Amino acid sequence: MVNAGALFIPILEPDGALYATIARSMAQAGDFIDLRVGGSDWLDKPHFPFWVAALSFRAFGINSFAYKFPALLFWAAGGYYTWRLALVLYGRSVARFAVLIYVSAAHLVISNNDVRAEPYLTGLIAGAVYHFFRASRNRSKGGGLHIVAGSALAACATMTKGPFVLVTIGAGLLVDCVRTRDWRQFLLPRWWLALVLIAIFISPELYCLYRQFDMHPEKLIFGRQNVSGIRWFLWDSQFGRFMNNGPIRGSGNPFFFLHTLLWAFAPWSILLYYAIVHKSCKWRVANRAPVPGDFLCLGAALISFSMFSLSKFQLPHYLNILFPFFSILTAEKLDHLEGQVSRRAFTMIQNGIALLTAILLCELAWWFHFTAYKGLIVLLLALSGLAAFLVSPRMKMDKGAVGKLQTAVMRSFWLALIAYAFLNFCLYPAMMHYQAGMVAGKSLRSRDGIPPQEVYMLREAPSNYSFTFYCPGTIRYLPMDSLRINAGAGPVWVFLSSTYMDSLRSRGYNIQALRRFPNFHVSGLTAGFFDWRTRPHALDAWFLIKLGDSSGGASRDQVSK
Repeated sequence: MVNAGALFIPILEPDGALYATIARSMAQAGDFIDLRVGGSDWLDKPHFPFWVAALSFRAFGINSFAYKFPALLFWAAGGYYTWRLALVLYGRSVARFAVLIYVSAAHLVISNNDVRAEPYLTGLIAGAVYHFFRASRNRSKGGGLHIVAGSALAACATMTKGPFVLVTIGAGLLVDCVRTRDWRQFLLPRWWLALVLIAIFISPELYCLYRQFDMHPEKLIFGRQNVSGIRWFLWDSQFGRFMNNGPIRGSGNPFFFLHTLLWAFAPWSILLYYAIVHKSCKWRVANRAPVPGDFLCLGAALISFSMFSLSKFQLPHYLNILFPFFSILTAEKLDHLEGQVSRRAFTMIQNGIALLTAILLCELAWWFHFTAYKGLIVLLLALSGLAAFLVSPRMKMDKGAVGKLQTAVMRSFWLALIAYAFLNFCLYPAMMHYQAGMVAGKSLRSRDGIPPQEVYMLREAPSNYSFTFYCPGTIRYLPMDSLRINAGAGPVWVFLSSTYMDSLRSRGYNIQALRRFPNFHVSGLTAGFFDWRTRPHALDAWFLIKLGDSSGGASRDQVSK
């Protein structure tokens, strides 16, 4: 329920709004082959999440709920497969802990709000690994069904992010085979069948890319012609970024994800670090009969984590696809934490994290300066106390050090849920008032006489995809000088940043500013924006203006409230 709270929050700029805009165009045009934005061909991500979102738009209408709902279902599927994989590897107790950890990991909750490709990938990759592992241990007819299911999920993951996801899916299985010395796996025909099935299942993606790009070498993509969509999908989109020689490049730090994980996997990150180190050390311990699958999650997590760290293109949400494996690794160590000293140490750590979470929530409530923020602080204190001192102690199953550890774990879990409820029901709704494109687009739906049949945006200016998505009218992108032709036939409406107002004035346009919208990129929070005392200095402004033909005289501004 806490994670589902994100369904009713508007879509965030920039990537979420961009993807929603593409899916909206696909749904409205009925064209499920071409990916287009602003009237231009778009080549960056594969089709699968856009297909799913477009079908959701067809079913539920063009709104935030329809865009986020299927992503939430795939996230939930990730939780389901986390349960199934942990259950078959380590049993019911570990599976229960793994699900609690998965549903309360910080960046998964954030990604259910700022929806990109990661919620889809999390469910698809976890499902593919589960089915392939079951196929590797089931030589009967049931193994064939797992091969088909795993191949279908792996293909959908490939059509979401690119072929690099196959490394994450296969890495754990490969490491597990090496650890158990099960060399016969490499000779089984079922794995060749899996590769054939994946190739068949991704054929719709290859067909769409061929139709849109390879059949039209005259199209200008990334500033050049003769761009192959199939080559981009199979190589440049992922391998080009990893080697940093593709059209889109980055500059990465090999330690970026190491410290990012501290907050992204909160409140479980300290336990995760310990679990990974402890499990890695067990590799060299003599074991005549290694448990099948014991190193499956470690292999999938470490190899992918190392690959991301070596890449020059790094963003925090890349780690999300590893969270099912991180959750199982943490839960397995938590369930088998040995020694009273270790349990006591981690009890203190988790209790400390819970206490800091409660203090941080109250500090954030004051810092952001909500309406009636004092009452909100008291409410948060009451909820935190209820979760920390009344609910969690009743949920322990053992006495002594083990029971105290379980109490600390449940305390962390409940306070994490309170924190995410604060995020989804208090903080994000308040911050979204500063996303100018969304506010402007929604205001056009409610004001009489607006919108006109077309609203213009400047081709020279930065894009504002939330306005494109929420605006009920048609959006057209034009250069500044081309506006004069349209303005000559009558007034036109333009949505633009304040930076470009002077450029239009210098061209002699008559400008009537109808409304001003304060703006901040909510997906990239800063201390200056979060502090209510410095927030006005962190904002810029966007305007909805009415533009007339040039008159040779001075332009005038009339800004309504």
